[in-house]
This record gives sequence, structure tokens and C-alpha cells, in this order.
Amino acid sequence: MTITKAVIPVAGMGTRFLPATLSVSKVMIPILDRPSIHYAIEELHQAGITEIIFIISPDQKSIKDYFQPRPDIEALLKNRGELELLKTIQAIQNLVHINFVTQESPLGLGHAILQSKPLIKDETFVVLLPDDLIFGNESTTSEMIKIFYKTPGIILAAKEVPDEMVSKLGIIDPLDVNNNQIKVKSVIEKPELQNAPSNLGIVGRYVLPKEIFSKLESIQPGALGEIQLTDAIDSLMNEMSCIAYQFTSDHFDIGTPLGLVKASVYQSLIREPINTDLEIWLKSIPQLKENS
Repeated sequence: MTITKAVIPVAGMGTRFLPATLSVSKVMIPILDRPSIHYAIEELHQAGITEIIFIISPDQKSIKDYFQPRPDIEALLKNRGELELLKTIQAIQNLVHINFVTQESPLGLGHAILQSKPLIKDETFVVLLPDDLIFGNESTTSEMIKIFYKTPGIILAAKEVPDEMVSKLGIIDPLDVNNNQIKVKSVIEKPELQNAPSNLGIVGRYVLPKEIFSKLESIQPGALGEIQLTDAIDSLMNEMSCIAYQFTSDHFDIGTPLGLVKASVYQSLIREPINTDLEIWLKSIPQLKENS
């Protein structure tokens, strides 16, 4: 079985970015010069994904617009000789086939994933949360798919997280560790630190079999009436194995303003020629000089 489909849920309200998200979707706020969904699609394309299903809210028209051809802008760039930028804009429109499904009510991540069932059908698929931005030479999703082909089941991305983050994430109860692959006993959604089985947090990448949909349809809503993906995964683990891939690439939680700033600075420091100018500017800031 070849994995070719991915789901990207983006229907969140973006309250941590208010007032900016009064007029623009959170996932359209740029990291340096492109939104998080741009990076997400590049990662999925590198992993061999050919079809992406965006789960959007009713008012997220700007996300659809991002992937539409813009002949006026393309003609302008061509006339100016900005061919590399033109290539970047045209490429993102053609990397994968994109579908949009509307989640009418914000009833949790599990509910959002459930909206993709008619398009996923009976296939194993990937879920990517664009709030978790991962930069590396290898696509994290690609590495997870490789693990799935060797050991079919549920595959999660994970990393060690500080104590203050444990109660905000899905946490893994590890059964066995083999290098960067962790056999998972169970997963717990947002446990209190004293009750957490580890400090291994699930990070925005999943490879899920079709059986996840029946679990999402049958589990009871949790806090705030939301259907939690973690609860469905934990239930499904009674029927199949689960492996967590502990990735080593650089990760940024851009679901927070500070995380987005860090990711933008990171991108600026690895991109030429902007990195040289940025380093010079940073060294010229009086406050940074005083603290260095």
C-alpha cells in the first residue's frame, strides 16, 4: 500500500494571534515570506503525497485563494525578470492535488479529521498540523512513512518536551525504545505533570489507518465537547501497534506568537542573502550588545 493522501486541519480560530486573526487566518501569517501551509505542502510533497485535504472553517477563503493561479502577478514578475520568485509561486500551485472540506463547527481535532473520511475512503493517510513547523534535510513525514512500510500500524511524531508543556500536549507512555523509534503503550491527552508517564510529546505528524474513523465516530466527546484524536488513537492501539518516531530536526510551535517569531528568525538566518544583513542588524541592536 502506497500512502498518497494527507489531511491538514486549519479550521482553528487562532485566538492567540488576535487581533491579527480578525482579518487573516492564522495559517496565512507568514514565516519570513510564506505561510505555514506552504512549508507543510513542501514537506508532504517530499514524502510522496499527491493529494491533500484541507479542513477549513466557513470563512477561510484566503487559504483557497493562495493556491489559485494569479496571471496578473505572474505576468508582472515575468516582465520584471523575477523568474525565481515566479517559479516559487507557480510550483506551490502544482505540487499536489488539493481538496477543501468545511468543518462547520469547531468540535476538536478528531472531529476535523473525521470530515475527511469521504475523501480518504479505505486508505492509510497522513495528518499534518501546520502549527508544528519542522525544518530538516529529510521530511519528517517521509521518515514516518518509511517506518510504516516496515511496521504497519499507527505512527506518531514525538519529541522530549519541557515540564511546562506536558499538560498542554498528548503524551506518550513508552513501552520500548529502539534508537529513535519508540514502541508506544498508550497515549494520554494533556495529563497533569505528576500523572504523566513521560515527557515525550506528540508533535503534529501522524500516519493513521482507515480504522481511525470508526474510533472517532464512537468515542465520547471530552472537555469542551470536543472529539480528541488522541483518545481515538489510544483506543485503536488495542487492535494494532503504535510507534513514535523521535525526530531530531528543528521544531517550532508556531501556534504561539513567540514560536512564529523564532521560526521566522531561523528561516532568515539560513536563507541567503538575507542572513548576512540580518546578522549585521542583530549585532547593531544596543540591547543585544549589552547582553552579549
